Amino acid sequence: MDTAYIWLVLGIIIALVMLGVQFYSKRALTLKRIIGTTLLSLLVVTVGLGSIWASIGHSFFANQVASTIGWAPGSPFQQEVAFANLAFGVLGILCIWIRGNFWTATVIGVSIFLLGDAIGHISNILATGNYATGNAGAVLVLDILIPLLLIGLLVAYKILEERAVRSAIKSLERSL
Repeated sequence: MDTAYIWLVLGIIIALVMLGVQFYSKRALTLKRIIGTTLLSLLVVTVGLGSIWASIGHSFFANQVASTIGWAPGSPFQQEVAFANLAFGVLGILCIWIRGNFWTATVIGVSIFLLGDAIGHISNILATGNYATGNAGAVLVLDILIPLLLIGLLVAYKILEERAVRSAIKSLERSL
């Protein structure tokens, strides 16, 4: 397995562990809780820690990263990408403490960034035939897969949250 998948797989494994702990502690595992726990784990681990890891690579190993992408080393784009990754890493980790629309903003921001990366990789493939592993391999797949997964989980979570609110309101109205 390509090492680029590590942060996604780790996010899923941690979600499963967290759900296992909740199950064995006799907490009800509703669909909303399963989706929310999975989304939180992916935000913190895959987006947060994974983006910080990418930031370290673009900052301290810029020439090696550039060569895996098939680009010339020494380009100032590396530092810009490093800071963008650091920003999304911090946002992902803050999702532990800040909930609600902060999750939505984090998903929107990181999805735009990653899908934009995917467009850049595809454009580069079409223009130059650059099939370097950091341009056309797992990185490209993840630049598309992670936003789709995050957006799907977020939409499902918001729908279930809205249903729970409507159900609580109806229950309250009936009791009046």
